[in-house]
Amino acid sequence: MAGYEDKYWWSQDGLRLHYRDYPGPQGQDRPPILCLPGLTRNARDFEPVAERLSGEWRVICVELRGRGESAYAKDPMSYVPLVYLQDLLRLVDELGVPRLVGIGTSLGGIMLMLMAATRRGCLAGALLNDIGPDLAPEGLERIRRNVGSGNHHPTWVHAARSVAEVQGMIYPRYRLKDWLRLAKRLYKLTSQGRIVLDYDQRIAEPFRAPGSEAGFDLWPAFEAFGDIPLTLVRGALSDLLAPQTASAMQARLPQLELVTVPNVGHAPTLEEPDAMAAIDAFLAKVLSRLPADATARS
Repeated sequence: MAGYEDKYWWSQDGLRLHYRDYPGPQGQDRPPILCLPGLTRNARDFEPVAERLSGEWRVICVELRGRGESAYAKDPMSYVPLVYLQDLLRLVDELGVPRLVGIGTSLGGIMLMLMAATRRGCLAGALLNDIGPDLAPEGLERIRRNVGSGNHHPTWVHAARSVAEVQGMIYPRYRLKDWLRLAKRLYKLTSQGRIVLDYDQRIAEPFRAPGSEAGFDLWPAFEAFGDIPLTLVRGALSDLLAPQTASAMQARLPQLELVTVPNVGHAPTLEEPDAMAAIDAFLAKVLSRLPADATARS
């Protein structure tokens, strides 16, 4: 297993936030890869990606406030994208790197769009995992129904079966070993011996607040990616990213490469063969756009 360092930064409102920092190559000036997880997820989601790419790339796997080892917010109404954006920009400033390569799953992809719109030029490329500027109502309703409704389990097998009940339609080919692997990314073992979801259940409060259905127009933020290398990975069974939205994204930014992962809903884990190939092709495009000294092998 590839090694990483646990590192932290501070939010504007005084929360200690966590990320995993997987080392990159020595003597190269490649931009680090910033991995941003979905709504209820954490840095463990990107273990397969980070372990495969580290050494060739520095990989930074972020945990948003209220997830994993990042502190829980006192005010649950701070669990909203514009506050996450402030947190992430503080991290970017602390890292002191001129550009990053972004990989974002679901909410993480929305955050990449907002970063592109807020700080133009900070991204050398972006890969969006099953997310776009328009979100299908049925997928949003499913997420709204499930987020913040977790309970505890006595064993990992019980946790795995619970995940399978909720997400069976997302990963229809999973078996018990797959559900166990996924459960260990979603849950944590407490000091009391309970297995609980690894996020603050109150992240659901703004998501369920009156008027939250309206959202805001993300198309200008998506178009802010400009002409950088851009890939969209879509689960063939996704109930959140409709095929017509993916087509509209390609029409707006023609350089966008669309890769569909079969037999998966929202969202691919990025360890599927099609998704891994998409990541490799995407990073090759990013490298082709970098100065020669950044792509040279040490």
